[in-house]
Amino acid sequence: MRISGLAASSLAFVLTCSAVAAAAPSAEPAPIAGPFIYENLAVYFIHGPSKSGPVPLTLGEAMTRKLVEVRETGNVNALEIENFGDQHVFVQAGDVVKGGRQDRTLMVSLVLPPKSGRIPIASFCVEHGRWSARATEDPTKFSTSVAAVPSREMKLAMQAPKPSAPANRYADTGSRQQEVWDGVQKAQDRLSAATGGEVRSVASATSLQLALENEKLAKLRNGYVESLKAAGENGDDIVGYVFAVNGKLNSGEVYESNGLFRKMWPKLLDASATEAISHRNEVVEKVVSVKAVQAFLDDGNAGKESVAPLNFGVNRVTRESDKAWQFETALADGWVHRSYLSK
Repeated sequence: MRISGLAASSLAFVLTCSAVAAAAPSAEPAPIAGPFIYENLAVYFIHGPSKSGPVPLTLGEAMTRKLVEVRETGNVNALEIENFGDQHVFVQAGDVVKGGRQDRTLMVSLVLPPKSGRIPIASFCVEHGRWSARATEDPTKFSTSVAAVPSREMKLAMQAPKPSAPANRYADTGSRQQEVWDGVQKAQDRLSAATGGEVRSVASATSLQLALENEKLAKLRNGYVESLKAAGENGDDIVGYVFAVNGKLNSGEVYESNGLFRKMWPKLLDASATEAISHRNEVVEKVVSVKAVQAFLDDGNAGKESVAPLNFGVNRVTRESDKAWQFETALADGWVHRSYLSK
């Protein structure tokens, strides 16, 4: 297997999506509803206007319909993706793809245009050690994408620039990969303690995806999902959410439309519930106020900005404040997705 540094050109897989872009929502404060609470997880919904026009497919939808293939390249940190269909496909940083020579998570958010052709896409391994077929899986490509990385620490390792990093913040991929592997191990340890049993799979003990499929974990997660899922579907103006675990702000995701949020919500809720379960043996602090949630979003919106210009007028925008990171996928005339991570 090979782990390589990724030059700025490796991000050139984000293609122009003019057919998707129309007037996008502004960064003005939006009404926040909540908290909706189950055990140690509190969820706050962001209400706002939606971009008009068709809603992209999610990666999970597209892979299920066999409209998108994610393929191996022989490089741990670089895969290949292709959209065969006639619709745009949204891919979110942290999406986990299962199969290949090792399960992976994707590094940044993007929108794949129809008939995209073969596009390189940066990735991190979330299954340390395996480099061959698993059971009957095809080692040349990936079969599904039903999960997202359930750890704020892992998301920070994947996305947040390091103070000592070179100008190209993806050039230190090797050290970031080690942090991701460490994050998988910590998540498995916490989830095993929380469930009262080992979540690691005998089929591949290092696989994050297989750990997330553990039956005891799934049963606990279903309690969170059954309690909170409907709240995210109650209204056609919810465009994002923020969540807190044990009374501590964790992260949030905001989208260009209610339609895209609704498509992403089941995967987002699963990941948030899993992260909450991993910390369920810890002390629960007081409930986070709506005012604090708004301040968290405001901090992310107002942070010091750096822009990585990609091709066809697409930008990867990073904003850093004292308390939060914001990572934005922006097209020429509007943004598609904003991810907020607390420090």
